[in-house]
Parts: sequence; C-alpha cells; structure tokens
Amino acid sequence: MTTFAVSEEKNKWLKKRMEELNIFEKDIEEKFIRSSGHGGQNVNKTSTCVYLKHIPTGIEVKCMKDRSQSINRFLARRELINKIEIATGISSKDSKIKKIRKQKAKRKSRAAIKYE
Repeated sequence: MTTFAVSEEKNKWLKKRMEELNIFEKDIEEKFIRSSGHGGQNVNKTSTCVYLKHIPTGIEVKCMKDRSQSINRFLARRELINKIEIATGISSKDSKIKKIRKQKAKRKSRAAIKYE
C-alpha cells in the first residue's frame, strides 16, 4: 500500500482499517480529475480531485477537499471505508466515539449558554 502525505499514524490506521474490512487496493479503481471551487491556479491546472470506485460493491467516492492530490487520496479512501461500513452494516467504534463526543460538546455548549 502506498503512503500518503499525512502522519505515519494515520497511514497505519488506514492500512489496518482496510485490512479489517477486506478492502484491497486491487479492488479500487482510482482516477484523477480536475477539481472545482477554491484553490485558484493550482486547482485549475492540476488534477487534484480523486475519484475512487470499489469494484466489488460498486460504491463510488469523489474527494476534492484539499489542494493536494495525496491528501485527497487519503481522504477519499477514508470516505470509502465509511460508506462500505454503512453499506455492510459494520459500524466502527471510532464513529460511535465521535458521535458521543459531539453530543457531549453540544450539551456542554448549551449548558454554558443557559447559565451565563
């Protein structure tokens, strides 16, 4: 598996998560296209948008959040993993933890507003 322009820890997490879900690089069709929106000349001239298709499930993902192609490749794979988890009914502990943290943060901000 290739490494992306993110931390080593994130690369390891992605590799581990893909192995757990039996997602292989050979099953992923990857294309690079020009992005739209913010980014100026870099976005207009280079193909930074990443399109992924997981051939066994037919799930497609398009990512153009960052100006860097390598970071978009990482983010697209992360989105693909999330979509495959949802489609197969496998929910990750990470998503549950994030949901709980978000709920607690919301409650905390509401409480702060209420008592000010």
